[in-house]
Amino acid sequence: MKRLYYLLFGILLALIIFIYWSVSSTSKTFQPCVILNIKSVDSINFKAHDSVLVAASTLYTADDIKIMIQGSQYRDVWSTPVMVPIVFLDTLYGGMTIVKEGGGKQTHSLRLKSENGTEYSLRSVNKDPKPLIPKFAKTLGLENIVVDGISAQHPYAALVVSKLSDSAGIINTNPKLVFVPKQDRLEVYNETYGNRLYLLEYETEGDVNWTSLENIETLVDTEALQEMKLKLKQQLSIDKSALIRARLFDFVIGDWDRHAKQWGWAVQKSENHYVAIPIAGDRDNAFFNPEGLIPSILSNELVIPELRPFKTDIDFMEGLVYPFDRYFLWNTPEDVFISEAKDLQHLLTDSVIEESMNSWPKTIAELSKDDITDKIKHRRNDLVKYAKQFKFEIDKQGLVQNVLKGSDDIEFEDDFLACFECL
Repeated sequence: MKRLYYLLFGILLALIIFIYWSVSSTSKTFQPCVILNIKSVDSINFKAHDSVLVAASTLYTADDIKIMIQGSQYRDVWSTPVMVPIVFLDTLYGGMTIVKEGGGKQTHSLRLKSENGTEYSLRSVNKDPKPLIPKFAKTLGLENIVVDGISAQHPYAALVVSKLSDSAGIINTNPKLVFVPKQDRLEVYNETYGNRLYLLEYETEGDVNWTSLENIETLVDTEALQEMKLKLKQQLSIDKSALIRARLFDFVIGDWDRHAKQWGWAVQKSENHYVAIPIAGDRDNAFFNPEGLIPSILSNELVIPELRPFKTDIDFMEGLVYPFDRYFLWNTPEDVFISEAKDLQHLLTDSVIEESMNSWPKTIAELSKDDITDKIKHRRNDLVKYAKQFKFEIDKQGLVQNVLKGSDDIEFEDDFLACFECL
């Protein structure tokens, strides 16, 4: 028996050593893109070039031990060179001005406005997870677990998702991959935001309608939509079918991070009634792929239930249902869910899915497309089942008890706190 205890102790000690070896392999928490075809960034005239060769990041390179402990994930995609067009804000779409700095806990972003008033965002491809690192991780020297977790995100997922969204009839922000060199138009943001890789996309709120929809009064975020509801009451509703389609689409692409701040709304006027149509934004976590010992533990349903991996099957619908879903889709008949699932199955054909992979540079598609295509097809095939589970879980979890994320400044009436239609 002693030998067994010694053996188990030895295995545990070895595992601890491997973990610390893995997470201490780099002390960096952030790295911008790596420019590969330019020797001196400080001396080059970027205006003499139309594109640049970059790797999104080499921060996630790993040896065999790190791969075993923290997974392969999308490390090869992050470090693979891609040719990216160079843009200058003074000529982009007739000239852009900076409205404000934005971004969430990981993404650096700038909101821009074109000459005609259309608003855009520059969203950094490279993520900065410093705000997410808990104190205990810093104390124990384990911050790299959080930093390295970014490698489970596909840096170019949004490009394929946009193409698929178009085919599915879902309004999206049309992201494009661009390189923004240092330039005068960046003003005080030049040092922080210059010489970096971005997704340039439409902003989900603003006064100018960039969608293909007609009679759009305004584009708003979820908080502003709730404030409109308080004023217009029964004159304002949402397009539930469009929202259900968009949420079922999220399941197909494995985008688990869909809280209220990830959505905008196009408010359409028809006589004396208004209908809000959802706009899906922020696709950082589509195709999310946590592998290895530590990520697999963290994405277990008993540890972080909402951190759902992009596997062939959805095996824990509970973790994918947000208060956002219950708030807007409460009391919606099941046949609406089933109908939208069947429509999506019809629209997302094998050829549509395969063609969407051409949105990636060839080198990236070769690394990613086969596995991702297979998983999308499999999830699409089971979409009616997932639609029923989605509806069931909304009913099971019940009415919302707290304000939605980003809506803390609204003074709610009790019923309106519970669901959008409760007012």
